[in-house]
Amino acid sequence: MESIRFTQEIFTYDIDFAGHVSNISYIRWMEAGRIKLLEAAGMPVPALMNAGILPALAETRIAYKKPLFLGDCLSLEVWIAKLRHASADMAFHFYKGDRELAAIGLQKGLFIDREHQKPVRISDEQHQRFSRFTAAFTFS
Repeated sequence: MESIRFTQEIFTYDIDFAGHVSNISYIRWMEAGRIKLLEAAGMPVPALMNAGILPALAETRIAYKKPLFLGDCLSLEVWIAKLRHASADMAFHFYKGDRELAAIGLQKGLFIDREHQKPVRISDEQHQRFSRFTAAFTFS
């Protein structure tokens, strides 16, 4: 199984009134991970949009394990936990440094036909492109 791994700088605007990373920052970082995953599967968002297909979200879940602070080194990992023909569950690990698990996340995504605003099934070829990023995940 392949996964997408990248680092993310924590900026001052990521910090909330309690002095640690705001919940909304995790959602922005998940967006960055989804875009990187689509690109790695050969389906960059601009190309999808030009074809009339819009990536959309149906659900987001995050479990926070340890707080992150300004100055922390943040590493993220994203992969597909469950792949279907019309949707996928994407799993996320947020690490403080390289090893200390700070949070886990799960998002259910799908593709929408721009004209009809209805879900569309991915082709067998697209399914195959995503399958190399598929591995089990338990949200807990």
